[in-house]
Amino acid sequence: MAAKKPAEYDELDRMRHSAAHLLAAAVMKMFPDAKLGVGPVIENGFYYDMQLPRTLTTDDFAALEKTIAALKAENLDFRRQEMPLDEAVAFFRERGQDFKVDLLTDLKKHGTTNLKDEESQDLEIGTGAPQASLYWTGDFVDLCRGPHVERSGQVGVVKLKSVSGAFWRGKAENAQLQRVYGWAFATQTDLDAHIKMLEEAEKRDHRKIGKEQGLFTFSDLVGPGLPLWTPRGTMLRELLNDYVWELRKVHGYQKVAIPHITKKELYETSGHWAKYAEDLFKIETRDKHLFAMKPMNCPHHTQIFAAEPKSYRQMPVRYCETTMVYRDEQTGELSGLSRVLSITQDDAHVFCRLEQVRGEAEKIWDIIRTFYGTFGFELSVRLSRRDPAHPEKYLGAPEDWDKAEAALREIVEARVGSDWTDGPGEAAFYGPKIDFMAKDSIGRVWQVATIQLDFNQPKSFGLACTNEKGEKEPVLMIHCAIMGAIERFMAVMIEHTGGLFPTWLAPEQLALLPVGERHLDASAALRARFEAEGLRAWLDESADSVGKKVRNAEKMRIPYGLVLGDKEVPENGEWHDGVKLAVRVRGTKDAVEMTLGELLARIKEETATRALKP
Repeated sequence: MAAKKPAEYDELDRMRHSAAHLLAAAVMKMFPDAKLGVGPVIENGFYYDMQLPRTLTTDDFAALEKTIAALKAENLDFRRQEMPLDEAVAFFRERGQDFKVDLLTDLKKHGTTNLKDEESQDLEIGTGAPQASLYWTGDFVDLCRGPHVERSGQVGVVKLKSVSGAFWRGKAENAQLQRVYGWAFATQTDLDAHIKMLEEAEKRDHRKIGKEQGLFTFSDLVGPGLPLWTPRGTMLRELLNDYVWELRKVHGYQKVAIPHITKKELYETSGHWAKYAEDLFKIETRDKHLFAMKPMNCPHHTQIFAAEPKSYRQMPVRYCETTMVYRDEQTGELSGLSRVLSITQDDAHVFCRLEQVRGEAEKIWDIIRTFYGTFGFELSVRLSRRDPAHPEKYLGAPEDWDKAEAALREIVEARVGSDWTDGPGEAAFYGPKIDFMAKDSIGRVWQVATIQLDFNQPKSFGLACTNEKGEKEPVLMIHCAIMGAIERFMAVMIEHTGGLFPTWLAPEQLALLPVGERHLDASAALRARFEAEGLRAWLDESADSVGKKVRNAEKMRIPYGLVLGDKEVPENGEWHDGVKLAVRVRGTKDAVEMTLGELLARIKEETATRALKP
């Protein structure tokens, strides 16, 4: 769960940051020798990493929450103090706070460039002599840059959630800490609403539904973070990918294919090696050449573009490819389909001239709006820019960034006016982007699709076209992913729908449930009729009772079901359009009578229009 950046804190975030300090203060009262790590703000709350003399359990939460309440009742000031770095190192060393000393020492040695988001909130370095900032709350003191509420009585409702293991600074060779998660909300009503949402989310957990419906599995022999897709799950993936291709094809995209490994030099040229070398799976050949499993596709696609000279008449050039990339995530950060090692991207790159950027971006915007609208997601937009305080994090000249950000801002304002969110520091290292945020059916917001504008990689690879004057003109590159990571999108989509996939997407659109063995042949003939019409029907050939077959079909959330017994099977065995059927429609209690022809037409219509519900 990503830490929020202090520069972006709103009033609620400041309160949550202060709640993290109250937790740390309560822990120090319970365990005076505790060593504190970092305590960042995250979505809906905070966490704090700490080293304790014994394992904390949820049984300890009541006592800690009672101490937090007492600290709130004292209405203590959050008082800031600044001191030189060397003095701060000595201050925390004297108090036995080794992890704070480690952060300060690293800051002194490397500056802020070596810090993660969850660490940088504790440290601030300005102009002039390096200073560390501390915050006091009563007799408790912590290394912290702020901001906070003014007094502890302004902290809202705090509830501790869970405790888990974490390595200091995320590295397995470092000390093992305990990470305590907490929620913090302005009012009890807000907290209760959040807990209710989480209860609903638990019912919709994609890992639970995926297992129930047999969509994917994991194997200890294969390894964590490497999902294996069953025929049913693969059907979902293919249908989703086909839909994206259908939307792209009308805009002139062309499919390409690239290998899954590359020489180190490709990523050195693109800038990815310097930025992400630790996140790559590396391969050394028998000849001692260093290769990497690709963590992204854009550098490969530049080489397809560069293979032949391009005239301005050929521009723009639009490549797309659905392919896997690989990133060496830490095992503790992996989670279901949401965070995996093998990531399937529906990736695309548009090579274009500056004056073509707006038109191409608007085409992509239309694709994104259509795709997510099909699932009933509400979309909002964030313009993700560079962090002006840290230009060292980004490739390229400031003037190129100014042009790119201005171009995207113009597009965003033309589309949604002022109804967008500014995201300083959220840009990719090579360029700004438009991020689309999807609100799901239970109110959670997910970052989904993106449109990224890149001046830097085309420049690094020397990409150009010949313009009207016969001169070489540098081109730009637009990165665009609709689903992004298909695994992550499927996790979001499964939980958004609760596994109730629309008819066009359901792995099986119809369940055929024969009452007895003597009805199997007629049921198989009906399945053949559906398949001949281009529909997907599942025949339950088990010896289970009808009741169990119905329950199994409901568990698999198949849109339509037919119980087939003596009453339903035609005497002559011919399934003509006029045969009357009692159809079980998902989400309804009683069967609906319709003819076979009417049922076929209904399913075909829902498939053709990609209707959201049967």
